[in-house]
Amino acid sequence: MDWYNEPPQWAAHNGTVTMHSASKTDFWRLAGIARDNGHFYFQRQVGDFQIDCKISGSYNSQYDQAGLMVRVDEAHWIKCGIEFFNGAQQASAVVTREFSDWSITPLPSNLDAFWFRLKRQGAVIEIEYALDGTHYHLLRQAYFSPVEAMDVGLMCASPEGPGFPVTFEGVTIQRL
Repeated sequence: MDWYNEPPQWAAHNGTVTMHSASKTDFWRLAGIARDNGHFYFQRQVGDFQIDCKISGSYNSQYDQAGLMVRVDEAHWIKCGIEFFNGAQQASAVVTREFSDWSITPLPSNLDAFWFRLKRQGAVIEIEYALDGTHYHLLRQAYFSPVEAMDVGLMCASPEGPGFPVTFEGVTIQRL
């Protein structure tokens, strides 16, 4: 796997990746604001695929975020995962096709870990999350891009805070 904006600290071993995000990092494009300095650990994937993982982090500042990402370029990407907003963890998805749109879903509490799954089927991306690793809930389905290959992997960012540690476990990427 490769890095786009390598974080100050990270390690990868046996399907587990740990990162510590840097301060003032984000992926966002809206109304004259373009931020493309979040951390993204990825591999190039051709065709349809699914990525799964368990995510746990010490979110504590507004907009601290960690999750999955697919990316064609700086103006076409999707990120999803947990985002810390107004003092609570939220299931979050941002779809960017020149401009970012953002959706969040409140979660029952600030849990220690969440599971996320992102599937690509043609030009459609489907995002699901689970509180227990078994029972998945649809968070978002979006048209994305019909390009044959794109980058897929793990991301984290700290737009306003000093940075935070996050762990991704059981990371799997499979062709569909």
